[in-house]
Amino acid sequence: MGDSTTARTPEPPTTQAELLYQAQKRKELHFRANVALSWFVLLLILVVIFSGQKIKLGGGENGLVFQTIKIDTQFIADNMIFIAGGLGETIRISLLAITFATILALLAALGRLSTIPPVYALSTFYVSLIRGTPLYLQIFFFFLALPQLGIILPGLWAGVIALGLNYGAYMSEIFRAGLASVGKGQREAAIAIGMTPGQTMMRIVLPQAMRFAIPPTGNEFIAMTKDSALVAATGFVHELMWRAVKVGRAQFHNLEALIMAAIFYWVMTILLSYLQSRLEVSLSKGDR
Repeated sequence: MGDSTTARTPEPPTTQAELLYQAQKRKELHFRANVALSWFVLLLILVVIFSGQKIKLGGGENGLVFQTIKIDTQFIADNMIFIAGGLGETIRISLLAITFATILALLAALGRLSTIPPVYALSTFYVSLIRGTPLYLQIFFFFLALPQLGIILPGLWAGVIALGLNYGAYMSEIFRAGLASVGKGQREAAIAIGMTPGQTMMRIVLPQAMRFAIPPTGNEFIAMTKDSALVAATGFVHELMWRAVKVGRAQFHNLEALIMAAIFYWVMTILLSYLQSRLEVSLSKGDR
């Protein structure tokens, strides 16, 4: 009678590479946990700073007493919805401006790579002029100076055009680098199989350049969302900053109003940064 015990196949020993990978994952999780804890502590400190409480350090009569900042929570509760009503206008300005800026940046980048002197000169002149003047001045130029020439723009479009022109000039370098990153060999191979220069640009160069340029363009969009606050200076665009300044001045609670605006901008930045990181992960899958 044979042995009825079923022989078990021994599990393969864990490889050195797997051990290193597991150790790296534990280290990464430990790091993230510490970062999360640090964020919590910093936020707690920020809450304490604006709690309005007295904090005494040391015992006895000689102890140091610190008075934290007291804010009017009732004012915040009463006006939060009014200030938050500017979020839609802020996002609309940013979306319109980033679309305009992306088109300008691509055209300027193509112009800077052109071998036609007038095209190259126009592109470099545009970039130099816009980068050499402040965004604040550009917004007021379109809003206040153009009416002297008979061109009257609403505050919204004056801000969108100024933001688009300004960011387009800076983003042109991103697009130029993206276009230049496509190897010369790929262009030559495209020509060798009969593609025209236009087909080579549309089918070979631009798809790869856009993949390179999209992540940093996300950074520019986040920065533009915050710079859209400058459009409030025209006084006719009721976005987030305009509403915060209006209600803060009217009720003499500028501190609370600006804190609310800062929190809204901060939350928007965190959300946009998260979306950008997800987009970068998605785009990087093709490199693996």
